Amino acid sequence: METKPRDRILQAASELFYANGIKATGVDAIAAQAGSNKMTLYKHFPSKHDLVIAFLRKRDKDFRVWFADRLNSKASQPKEKLLAIFDIIGEWLNIPEFRGCAFINAAAEFPVEGNPVHQVSAEFYDHFRVFISDLASQCGITAPESLALQLSLLVEGAIVSEQMKRHSGAAQQARQAAQVLIESRLRNAD
Repeated sequence: METKPRDRILQAASELFYANGIKATGVDAIAAQAGSNKMTLYKHFPSKHDLVIAFLRKRDKDFRVWFADRLNSKASQPKEKLLAIFDIIGEWLNIPEFRGCAFINAAAEFPVEGNPVHQVSAEFYDHFRVFISDLASQCGITAPESLALQLSLLVEGAIVSEQMKRHSGAAQQARQAAQVLIESRLRNAD
């Protein structure tokens, strides 16, 4: 089955944005990698900005599906899932193609909070924190939003640490810190 031009363009943009950065990737390179041209690219994405937003939205959707599948295959109980988050992140950090988090990278390239690229990036981590908060709430943890923020900060820190220095062991260290935080909150919940 032949891939639609829009999908090929979005796939090419996704690969190039992640590998090289958004601002460093031109539409000519995207069109060439997609086996297309700029006219077709702009037909489907009126601006590079629209293409960037589509890339981030697709990345968000793909990540959620991948992450949920991995998490459900590793753990069944909420507490186990909270810790398994760090195992899954650790697996991701170890793939050779790892170039950091697309959302953190995008927010760094577009640092103004009102910028739509920055906003989409921030939304990703807002949703991630809500997901963690729901798991913490299922464990009976009081103030689950606070724990979710702490665990999310550990994840984000591990990602950036690994991006700065490959094979740093950041995910394992973050998991150990998460275990201490979770156990402390569970003791306080009793």
